[in-house]
Amino acid sequence: MFIKTSLKTTDMTIDKTAGIQGYAKRLKLSELTANVQDILLKAQKESPSYDDFLSYILEMEIKSREQKQRLLRLKAAKLPLVHNLDLYDRSISNGMSATQLNQLRELHWIDESYNLMLTGPCGVGKTFIAAGLCADAIEKGYKAYFRSMDDILTTLKLKDIAASAKRDYRNLTTADVIVIDDLMSMPVSRDDGSLFFVFMNSIYESTSIIITTNKSPAEWAGSLDDEVMATALLDRILYKCELLQLSGNSYRMANRKTIFKKEAEQKTKI
Repeated sequence: MFIKTSLKTTDMTIDKTAGIQGYAKRLKLSELTANVQDILLKAQKESPSYDDFLSYILEMEIKSREQKQRLLRLKAAKLPLVHNLDLYDRSISNGMSATQLNQLRELHWIDESYNLMLTGPCGVGKTFIAAGLCADAIEKGYKAYFRSMDDILTTLKLKDIAASAKRDYRNLTTADVIVIDDLMSMPVSRDDGSLFFVFMNSIYESTSIIITTNKSPAEWAGSLDDEVMATALLDRILYKCELLQLSGNSYRMANRKTIFKKEAEQKTKI
């Protein structure tokens, strides 16, 4: 004897779909949760094998999570707007060859905990190269951050009283790569210098540090107002470090923007 039911096939399908969606949500499978109906329709049309279907779902979840993690790392890095080294003008003569830049972009130096120090006058591409390498590291899955010395000092001073500073400090002390932009460009008090030295002393063996500066190492003692501390700081940074001296004319000045460009072009046509 059969028991009659009022449930139609479509109703049962909807119930099953909702059930799968509920299980996926509990397992935090966000892509499956959001796209379960489309995935089932795709499976019905293509009739994949069981292992291909399962592999497809898992691969989709992994790619989604990796993309979300990449976006979170990019946000936390606080990169400047211009940081894509694919757009780097290789016609510029600043002391860095295309071969050197390509080798740096392979990022082998990170795994060896090597540091990079980019020195030279303003506008020759130090910050752009450093930010670009930081972005490359993030794309490869490394934890990388872009900060100025002032940013780091602010974090060190507030880490015990502000949640955001505490979080940033935790990020910096567990980073694979930290860019410190314009290091020693401004004088630093002895107290701030001591804070900075303690921080650097805690990370230099496990973190690759990229430094941009327009001051020579010999001038650091003047910025810190403490020759002994400057020597100790340099000792830690330069122990495993590639020094890259950049030179040439300012890239910014050579490519500066003007609000009168269109007007000038129109006059030229006339």
